[in-house]
Amino acid sequence: MRNDEATAASSTRWSGWRGVALIVATYVYFLIFAQFGFLKRLDELGIVGSHLKLVMAAMAVGGVLASLLAPRITAGSNPSHRLRVGLFGCGAAALLTTLPLTTSSGVAASFLIGISLGLLTVTLVANLDLWIGTPTPLLKVGLGTGFAYFICNIPGLFTASPKEIAIAAGLIAFAALLATTTPATCESTEPSITEASESTRFAWILVWFTALIWLDSAAFFIIQNSQALKSGTWEGAGHLWRNGSLHFATALGSAWLIRKRGLAFTLLCAFASLGGGCLVLLNPARSGFAAVLYPVGVSLYSVALVAAPAFLLMTQSRADRARKAGWVYAISGWVGSALGIGMGQNLHRVPPLFVIAAAVLFVVPWFSTLRRSYFPQTVAIVVSLGAAFGIQQLLVHRNSRRQIGQDISIAHGRRVYISEGCINCHSQYVRPDSPDGLMWGPTRDVEAIRREKPPLIGNRRQGPDLSEVGSRRSPLWLRIHFMNPRDLSYESIMPEYSYLFHDDRGEALVAYVASLKSSGSDAHLRDVIASWAPAGTPPARGGAEGQLLFGHYCATCHVEGDKVRGTWGSSFKRLPPFLSVDQLRYIPRTDAPDTRTLRIARIIKFGIPGTDMPGHEYLPDSQISTLSAWVTQMSSTGDARVNSVIPAHTRRLLTGEGANPRRQRQKTQRRSFHSLERMPHSYVEDPWETRSSAHTQSG
Repeated sequence: MRNDEATAASSTRWSGWRGVALIVATYVYFLIFAQFGFLKRLDELGIVGSHLKLVMAAMAVGGVLASLLAPRITAGSNPSHRLRVGLFGCGAAALLTTLPLTTSSGVAASFLIGISLGLLTVTLVANLDLWIGTPTPLLKVGLGTGFAYFICNIPGLFTASPKEIAIAAGLIAFAALLATTTPATCESTEPSITEASESTRFAWILVWFTALIWLDSAAFFIIQNSQALKSGTWEGAGHLWRNGSLHFATALGSAWLIRKRGLAFTLLCAFASLGGGCLVLLNPARSGFAAVLYPVGVSLYSVALVAAPAFLLMTQSRADRARKAGWVYAISGWVGSALGIGMGQNLHRVPPLFVIAAAVLFVVPWFSTLRRSYFPQTVAIVVSLGAAFGIQQLLVHRNSRRQIGQDISIAHGRRVYISEGCINCHSQYVRPDSPDGLMWGPTRDVEAIRREKPPLIGNRRQGPDLSEVGSRRSPLWLRIHFMNPRDLSYESIMPEYSYLFHDDRGEALVAYVASLKSSGSDAHLRDVIASWAPAGTPPARGGAEGQLLFGHYCATCHVEGDKVRGTWGSSFKRLPPFLSVDQLRYIPRTDAPDTRTLRIARIIKFGIPGTDMPGHEYLPDSQISTLSAWVTQMSSTGDARVNSVIPAHTRRLLTGEGANPRRQRQKTQRRSFHSLERMPHSYVEDPWETRSSAHTQSG
């Protein structure tokens, strides 16, 4: 008899900590894997764009279905058995993602994650009192939530590879199976904690949680995809340890606040913190404020998200509690999260009007009892939102919204650059003490390159180095070149990527490549232009060779009716001049002839920074001089006889005349790649590559 009493006492004493362990395992799995590591893994596998949306939609569908159907299915109703099924499914799904996934297998794994998490969360909170016990249940919920967020912010786990995160999440789920042993008793009294006020209805709680999770998901997506915001919030070990400590302390404070002031006031405080954080995020320079407001708001409502369906909602039975928990997690959790991520993807910010509208939802239920019970809460929300909105108006710059969206687009473009294999032909490394500095820009710190994830140095060059291309090519030039390189670069061997512009990948790639420039790139280019002059004596006239070079490299923009000018004319910052009749804007009329020719040569060689005029860094000095002499002759004499000497195949290439465009493109590409195969490994004749053997060594 004494042994039985001792066993029962020991089971009662440890049962509460089994509940804490289950909360920790569930939250860690959801936070670090399902909503973070799994996304990184999909990105690593090249599942992006519409395919990514399809995979994540499968998780949401699985989560919603399991949350709503699990309380209504009576088969296998033993809570211990259901928890084991949910945890095993979570662990198996996490380990499956370490395998090479296609879009279809990714959808299957994602659906398994969603349905396992839905079953796990609803079963756990509906029966949490069986594992957590009746003494101080809110404190134990706070401890479990705080520990989970702290673990997720440990630098070694947060910065681990996607595979390592998946393995860790799977092992945590399997280890949690040990905590699902049958409780000391499977019959428990109904929750002893109830919300005192009748005005806190279930529907309003559902709306409040949805608004909070919506704000949380939008803010997380915006921060994670903006380097400027991420660097000030959770990038680096110091930020992560601080965030983990804030989460833990706030989770304990949330448990105390729910106990003392109730669920409604706690959710109000969470909204004030999250809403204020979202407004501050509109200005990346103030991301430090968001680094405090965001984790505080998240932990305040995360504790309530477990405690409310488990202990605080007024329910008639355990089955009723499970049904309400299912609605909370299906609507607020899965749907609210999807809406928040969608807002982050499409708007790249949380609009202030949305925050104000959400605030109204928190205030409306209190109007009828404003004077009796909720005056302090109303004052708190008005003061908090007023202060946050005032800060936003004072601190947000006009271009902040655009900057955040641009950061997200650049990050997406980098993923496209990797997935399309651009690294196989283009390096991003200017070699020190080599002709690279003249052609492609200043050198960069090798350690800074190594810190990139992954580094994109490259190992050979079929085309130009791109590490500083943003200072030498405009977004319009890049866009045209991606759609059809031969529209700009005479007989380029680069394949066209017009299909990327059928969705957002094309513009994202343009944004990324245009962003490739260092802080010293513009100054370096100005110094190079000012000090460069073509070697040798320039010819007096360009002659037939100058006309031919002009037809190859210049006519597409500077001759009326040619391909680029005719198709993209309205998109130029300034329409390229007709060189035979128009005044050359960047060449003073008062220049001496030699100075005029030198200025033109420098423009041909390096372009005009800040405009759509590109350089021709790859041309040897002799051709630059010849072309410069021809342009000088054209602009001085009005000689427009350009087309007459352009070979027929070049004319068709520039203007698209003649045969079927697709057949012509394929023919050009075959000819270019066959030429490539015949060339020595160390030298590739590409319009962007140098003609000098000193410039064509492997990258």
